[in-house]
Amino acid sequence: MHSHFHQINDYKLLKRFYPLRFAVDKKRLGMKRMVKLLIAAALCTVMGACNIDALFSGDSADSEQTAELDHGMMVLGRQLEDPYSVKNITKALQALYPTKAGEIDVSATDLYVRFLPESQEEYDRLVEMGVEMLDHPLDYEIVREGDYYHDPEIPEGDITWQYAVVSPDFKFPPSIPFEVLDRCHITEHEVFTRSGEEYVDWEAVERESFRLTGNASMLEDEALTKAGAAKPSGRITLVDDRKDSPEGVKGVRVACNVFVKIGQAYTDENGYYEIDKSFSTKPRYWLVFKNKRGFGIGLNLILVGGSSSTMGRHSQEGCSLEVRKESDRSLFSRCVVNNTVCDYFEKCKTAEGTIKAPPSNLRIWIFQKLSASSTIMMQHGAAIDNVKLIKKYLGDWAKLVKWFLPDVTLGLRDDKDYAAIYATTVHELAHTSHFQQVGVEWWDKLVEYVLSSYLTSGLMTYGTGGEQNAGYCEVAEMWAYYLSSKMFRERYPGNPAMFGTSFWFYPQVFYYLDDRGLDFYRIFKALISTVTDREKLQDKLLALYPEFRNNINLAFNRYL
Repeated sequence: MHSHFHQINDYKLLKRFYPLRFAVDKKRLGMKRMVKLLIAAALCTVMGACNIDALFSGDSADSEQTAELDHGMMVLGRQLEDPYSVKNITKALQALYPTKAGEIDVSATDLYVRFLPESQEEYDRLVEMGVEMLDHPLDYEIVREGDYYHDPEIPEGDITWQYAVVSPDFKFPPSIPFEVLDRCHITEHEVFTRSGEEYVDWEAVERESFRLTGNASMLEDEALTKAGAAKPSGRITLVDDRKDSPEGVKGVRVACNVFVKIGQAYTDENGYYEIDKSFSTKPRYWLVFKNKRGFGIGLNLILVGGSSSTMGRHSQEGCSLEVRKESDRSLFSRCVVNNTVCDYFEKCKTAEGTIKAPPSNLRIWIFQKLSASSTIMMQHGAAIDNVKLIKKYLGDWAKLVKWFLPDVTLGLRDDKDYAAIYATTVHELAHTSHFQQVGVEWWDKLVEYVLSSYLTSGLMTYGTGGEQNAGYCEVAEMWAYYLSSKMFRERYPGNPAMFGTSFWFYPQVFYYLDDRGLDFYRIFKALISTVTDREKLQDKLLALYPEFRNNINLAFNRYL
């Protein structure tokens, strides 16, 4: 096995703490952007050695571009005439059925609106109300594809306009600014005012509206449109070059739209999907990495709970995609992390045993240009109010760190293939299970220890083992390295991976016990909040499993 896998994450400890530095043009970025950079600077201390240039040079929105995918900000062109507006559908109906048009009421089935939430809480409130929001207007030409958009009239650092389609009876929250942009008639809806009408080909009316509004180029070939609209379907697959066949990308949302007509579906366990609406025109497709299990892989700037990867316009029949390590880097890493988290959730509860699953709404950030990873669990209350060192860095800005709230950060700069990303991700997920069992207060001490290792001794991430509270780090990292090795070997049979064996703590203890029948489900039961160092860990294992007394004592005595 390549040495990278024998020492997975070991190289991260060789990174020394760099002084935080940045130079910002205040006029260009604005004060709120300055605040976010300050917060990011503090987060760098938590995530490991990095600098502001690395953090904001394409990691969040992933700056690399290919012919198919662009992860920067999309570029909009001219505003287009919306063929789904009540006005334009009425005109199309009159053009095709002049004798019937006056008898049929073309009412609004949907409202095209935009919201301007002023905080994460207001945005989340809209999500809880079932509003599916996009950060770009739906009636503009897209000159260059991208994963996000920010209205130029909205200051950087503020939440941009969020565009949505809601029902006419939607109850708008009075505290959140909104604007109704248009009243729309999406012909796929069941509309009761049509009950007395004679035959009307509403798909033909829709196509006619596209022609009358100058959007005929978006229509599919005539041979297809004669056959009627189609519900797009397909399969999103992922290739692990150590496996014989592709696997489905599990539980991600495939979305597509033509103007205000938006359809979506989640992929199943094998990567198959079928969109919930029919289209006569070529939709624009994108993947949203907010998994149906609840976790999100970000980030598109700050607000969005899960990154999106645009796939461009494709046939009304659907869009299938096979993702490989040679594919777009951001899309590949998001898919690998997505499937790894899905597999981990499944691993947490099996016939063999149970470990605590990560929080269902876990928030994961991927950084392509960083090496260090972390399990900071900020969204779930850790490392915010109880870590004095973070407050020391931020001063008056301490409360604003809640704008970011990542749980897991993955630095994937050195992880080039599926196996490497898998190992790094499982290591951090093992920490999330541990967090679920020990709670915020225990986790704060662990994070504080990591920060102190940087700031007081100038040493590496894990320190030397002699510092105060080193036991928290010892227990946490023994578990994470052991479990990541265990799951890695199960995914890649015949691989002798034993990660983390070069440090002052010894995951070898768990490897030894596992080989003798004490599996990770039972080991996990010992990782409770009162276990804060190896001595307490040994005592708890002895109390839980007296039948393993000899092996437990031999394991701990062997690795002093």
